[in-house]
Amino acid sequence: MAVKKKIEEIVALIGDEANAPRPRLHKLIIQNFRSIGSEKVEIELDDIVVLVGPNNVGKSSILRAYETVMSHGSKDGKLTINDFPNGKVDPDNLPSIELHTIVFSDAPGERWLDPTSDGEWLIREKWVWDSPNKDPKRQGFDVKKNDWDDQVPWGAPNVANSRRPLPHRIDAFATPDKQASEITKLITSLLREKLADIKSDPEQEKSDYELILDKIKDLQTKVVQATEDEIEIIENEISEYLGKLFPKHKIKFDAKPEADLEGSYQPFKTNADLLMGPEDGYFSSIEHQGSGARRTLLWATLKYLSESQDKKGSRPHVLLLDEPEICLHPSAIREARSVLYDLPFSGNWQVMITSHSPIFIDLSKDNTTIIRVFRDSDSEVKSTTLYRPERARLDDDDKKNMKLMNICDPYLHEFFFGGRQVIVEGDTEYTAFSMIKEMYPDEYGDVQIIRARGKGIIPSVAKVLKQFSKSFFILHDTDEELTAKGNKNPAWGMNNTIAKLLDEDGKANLVACKTCFEIALFGQEVKDEKPYSALTRIRSSDDARNRVKSLLDYLIGVEGAVLPDNCIHWTKIEQLA
Repeated sequence: MAVKKKIEEIVALIGDEANAPRPRLHKLIIQNFRSIGSEKVEIELDDIVVLVGPNNVGKSSILRAYETVMSHGSKDGKLTINDFPNGKVDPDNLPSIELHTIVFSDAPGERWLDPTSDGEWLIREKWVWDSPNKDPKRQGFDVKKNDWDDQVPWGAPNVANSRRPLPHRIDAFATPDKQASEITKLITSLLREKLADIKSDPEQEKSDYELILDKIKDLQTKVVQATEDEIEIIENEISEYLGKLFPKHKIKFDAKPEADLEGSYQPFKTNADLLMGPEDGYFSSIEHQGSGARRTLLWATLKYLSESQDKKGSRPHVLLLDEPEICLHPSAIREARSVLYDLPFSGNWQVMITSHSPIFIDLSKDNTTIIRVFRDSDSEVKSTTLYRPERARLDDDDKKNMKLMNICDPYLHEFFFGGRQVIVEGDTEYTAFSMIKEMYPDEYGDVQIIRARGKGIIPSVAKVLKQFSKSFFILHDTDEELTAKGNKNPAWGMNNTIAKLLDEDGKANLVACKTCFEIALFGQEVKDEKPYSALTRIRSSDDARNRVKSLLDYLIGVEGAVLPDNCIHWTKIEQLA
């Protein structure tokens, strides 16, 4: 009884508290679906999830998975033979999608509610398809018996779907008609939410819209009851003729009221028109606009939705977006990223995108998860969570550093897309190593040189890499312990901060140049045009080029590589003196 009381208290949170937790997707587990094989792919969901990885590894299939289970009960919830692994039905490897949802309102019975460590309630559901063009078998996880059950939370598919976040899927290469439809659906969904506020009498319990649906349901029931005898006569008469050709066959006419009442009454035009054109000029439909215009209109619509203040108690949404960078002018990409990251702040949106652009990653936010999808040596699709904010534990200074780096270098986050990583302190090292990569492309094609743009920012970048990189190197200058005036040098003091990156996991390896890169590699430091000077030396001097190449080889772990003189792989501050 105490448990039931607690559930009722949790359920009452939504809509009563401005900052109350909201219903949301928690995890998606996919198996034997399209390109995803028998090894489960688990996607940890956040406000913003960015799926990165090579082409044709299943990123779009992950987006499609949630849309598929939310279409249960319609033709889009059925799979074709092409959705089965290798285009074949294997009874031992059937397509399966498991969904974990956090709920607070409209909760089903206690047997489905699994309390989490954060005081939330988790519901687990699973869909399995045993053949093409058929509805899947849906199951719920019964926490009391600790097993799957054929009975399910919320019952009928349309009722269950209404309790989960509503998906909005936008494909990378959707047709103009499809793109226009998605935009109008977004706008119409916002207008539909307003229907619940319309009440002829402020004291009435239900909205006018809900009362209309109740009337429609009542009328449907009365119509069926009034025609039951006529339906039976029709069934018997037709079955009699049918039985002469097909022995023991009958027909049954199912005229039960439509379960989806909202489909019985459309408050707005079924196919709303969205027009666009120059002011005082000709306005044409969106599907006749250029692809760039359609994508820009999408951002404008999403931006409005994210900034709309009247969101309290409305149904959550999930935006499933393929490659948002497509068709966007470079100047619009940052604004597009900003719009996507602002959507969850309305309190009702989660966003999952696939992207090949590091510009769409912003680690200065607290709500972003980065997941890499890839194929292993056996061509099995796998996923790994590269970054979650609560695990990285970036402090305010780290976030500020990452934000500044985003501004200075829009391609900073390329390291999430794979390869071997080396963090360098500044422009000179970055330029020198980039030149070596250009000269020897076959040797360094997967090497990521991460330019921290300052010694003090190195620890912030390293905190991110420690989450997913097996091992990486940091190259920095030792600097002088004292300034020319004999005072303590702050740059030397940063060596102590960098030393804190050394721990038992052995991921971060520290290499220092005494006292700076130019002196260690070229014998002298220049005061002006340091990157250009490094390029000139590498081009004109075999010795300089070989020393820089030797250093880079050591940093990426080439077997037999030797550190140049005046460079040290260190573990204690005393070694830098």
